[in-house]
Amino acid sequence: MTTTEAPPTNPQRPYRPSVAKQLLAFVRNTWRGLTSMRTALVLLFLLALAALPGALLPQRRLNLGKVEDYISAHGWWGTLLDKLEFYDVYSSVWFSAIYILLMISLIGCLTPRSFDYIRQMRARPVLTPKNLARMPHHRLARTARKPEAIREDVRKQLSGWRRIEREEDDGGYSISAERGYLRETGNLLFHFGMLGLIIFFALGKLYSYEGQVIVQADGSQFCNSGIYNYDSFEAGLRVDGTSLDPFCVKVNDFTARYTPSGEADYYHSNIQYQSGEDLQTGTWRPYNLQVNDPLRTVGDRVYLLGNGYSPKFTITFPDGQTRTQNTQWRPTDQTTMLSEGATKFDQPGITDEAQRRTRQLAVTGVLAPTSFVHGGVLTSTAPQLKNPMVAVDVLRGDLGLDAGRGQSVFEVDSSRVADGRLKQVARQNLAVGQEIKLDDGTRVRFDGVGTWVNLQVSHDPTQVYVLAFAIVMFAGLGGSLLVKRRRVWVRVRPGDEGSPGTVIEVAGLARTDQAGYGEEFQRISERLVTGRKGS
Repeated sequence: MTTTEAPPTNPQRPYRPSVAKQLLAFVRNTWRGLTSMRTALVLLFLLALAALPGALLPQRRLNLGKVEDYISAHGWWGTLLDKLEFYDVYSSVWFSAIYILLMISLIGCLTPRSFDYIRQMRARPVLTPKNLARMPHHRLARTARKPEAIREDVRKQLSGWRRIEREEDDGGYSISAERGYLRETGNLLFHFGMLGLIIFFALGKLYSYEGQVIVQADGSQFCNSGIYNYDSFEAGLRVDGTSLDPFCVKVNDFTARYTPSGEADYYHSNIQYQSGEDLQTGTWRPYNLQVNDPLRTVGDRVYLLGNGYSPKFTITFPDGQTRTQNTQWRPTDQTTMLSEGATKFDQPGITDEAQRRTRQLAVTGVLAPTSFVHGGVLTSTAPQLKNPMVAVDVLRGDLGLDAGRGQSVFEVDSSRVADGRLKQVARQNLAVGQEIKLDDGTRVRFDGVGTWVNLQVSHDPTQVYVLAFAIVMFAGLGGSLLVKRRRVWVRVRPGDEGSPGTVIEVAGLARTDQAGYGEEFQRISERLVTGRKGS
């Protein structure tokens, strides 16, 4: 019989796995690293760190003008931050990457832990060790009671524990009991709550929207029918502004109460609203709108954010035609409500477009609710409307209303003043009822002051789910911190001939590094040995 010898191996040639095996090992190790709890914590820290620029730097979706001012003021540094998407943090590639990696890490980490937890819940308590004296907590006692009576007492004392009984070879028996499984339950609930919070927060960014609008508090209305009804609007990535929840709000009045120092103490507005079938029937429902007490209707929330004043001006043109406007002016001092703004007019009756654009008027300046004039300078001493006055500049020329570019309702285009297309034709302080007469006979009269309110409409279909998962997260955190995982073993055996009676041995082990189990074990062992119920 002949045998074939294996070819000798070359000891100088090291083993090199194939490219497929190397690639598989790389993917496996990467997945294990990504789904570890340490990586999840690091990503959570990075997410919090990545959100800081969104709070410290102006964001393009909130205020484009501030972003442009910041870039121009900081030169190359501002431009570099723009290229790195620091002005669009929450929609940037790097923030989204951290967000997605955190979700993948949590899912990959929690899935095997959940299966391990199910196996632990279904598993029987561990066997009673042979030498219980080695346990951190141990007690040995002898009693005259019968083993069967002791067994019944132990069952009663450990009725809330997961336990298993086993017969011993020496004629005795042992009981293995364990408690505190809710600790791991709380741990899993905390992490699943965090995962749900992250997922639904991201969904909220997709389908939520938030807009602000100024409404005159004189019975004026606002309807949530499109984004062009808002002064500012921030839409989610899946919101195009064509399917907003329909409702209307009518602002009837506004009341503000102030402290003696001039600080706002109470805001209140009587409003009426329509939603659902009310839009078809024309029914208006009253509501008392206050700060931090929003109107909730058709899934949206309407907040009262602030207020301001609207000076009312009447322009009487040389041909006798009049135009009246009360445009909102913005407060520049919240303590005294000193406000500034611009009320713009287009002269009627001029058919020639070029001539019409040279005859437009703007009344700009400041409004003092409680006026005080010193040296010709107007200021305000209180936020209430006690003695309103305005200090106005009347500008005439091309306001740029037909230029095709949006402009602030609170000011005129300063570049048109600089290049002479807008010229100042009058300046004067006016009390209510007083007027200015321009060089062409046009009269500008200050008729009084109205009030406006700033409303915010917020829509977030996931807010209930975010709240629910936040509650789950904190409940799980409480369970994981307060519940202690511990074990108790009881061994009962009959005494020998020299030592009659029954020997009962109790041992305990805390599976968590938490103080307090020593005292608890003393109470448990005392009840188990004596058979008496108690605390």
